[in-house]
Amino acid sequence: MPTASVRDVALRAGVSVGTVSNVLNRPDRVSPDAVDRVQRAIDELGYVRNDAARQLRAGRSSTIGLVVLDVSNPFFAEVARGAQEEAAGHGFTVVLGNSDENDAREDDYLDLFEKQRIHGVLISPNGDVEERLRRLRSRGTPAVLVDRRSEDASVSSVAVDDIAGGRLAVEHLVQAGRRRIAYVGGPLTIRQVTDRLEGARLAAAAGGAALEVVEVSSLSVLEGRRAGEHLAARPAGERPDAIFAANDLVAVGLLQALVMQRSLRVPEDVALVGYDDIDFASTAVVPLTSIRQPSRLIGETAVQILLEEAEDPGRPPQEVVFQPELIARASSAAR
Repeated sequence: MPTASVRDVALRAGVSVGTVSNVLNRPDRVSPDAVDRVQRAIDELGYVRNDAARQLRAGRSSTIGLVVLDVSNPFFAEVARGAQEEAAGHGFTVVLGNSDENDAREDDYLDLFEKQRIHGVLISPNGDVEERLRRLRSRGTPAVLVDRRSEDASVSSVAVDDIAGGRLAVEHLVQAGRRRIAYVGGPLTIRQVTDRLEGARLAAAAGGAALEVVEVSSLSVLEGRRAGEHLAARPAGERPDAIFAANDLVAVGLLQALVMQRSLRVPEDVALVGYDDIDFASTAVVPLTSIRQPSRLIGETAVQILLEEAEDPGRPPQEVVFQPELIARASSAAR
């Protein structure tokens, strides 16, 4: 059965197409009787409004696109929740895309969002996308970097000072008496991973500790477990006495591997610090010390900036940088 159109509704209700349009968009301009007749015709015909076509004609969508590195990471789930709640308060919907740390998939989402003429783009990028975002902005689609600062401040961004976060983590381990520290994270092409490493190196150097880098292929529990098995298999004299993980998923994998070996105890033999302070960090088998980011606030703020840029395309890019917080728990207690 063909889909009912506005013209079909007008014929059934005995009114003009313009009256149907007013009922759908400006009902205050139409008599109650006409509204009632049009609504009955809509119900009888099963008419469904084509918002996509309407938005295309208007040149503006009520949809915001959000691309994240890993939708399975609870940190990004909270960022998305903050973005969705803020957007809904302004009458917008957020569509979520998962790049899965894949540059090609990231590009595909940006292509799709641009073709759909969405209201704007929020992205936590895997690769270097700033030139692409500048082009989007020049064509009328505002874009905001999420959990990543712009290299040259040419694109608006909302992020956390990850260098400070890395410094906090390793300073804490040094203060707990640890001197052989491993940083586990990767790939090192991800800006957040390298910024956290930079902060860790600064703190290790200042505290007289050695810092080893163990690169993993993704920021996942599985990769953390593999790294933990590798470290636990080393001779006692070659193992680190502390590990700083680039995020909490990697830290949970490390914790699983170290605890399953049973020859190592956390924190007695190996202290452990993660990053993000996701919900189950506090409920891990050994409660996990972590660097907290205001994940939901990041999403909310990114939407606020995006909507401001959409209203005033000529305004200069904005940069918001939140400060991280150390949440100390049992996994990094002093000997």
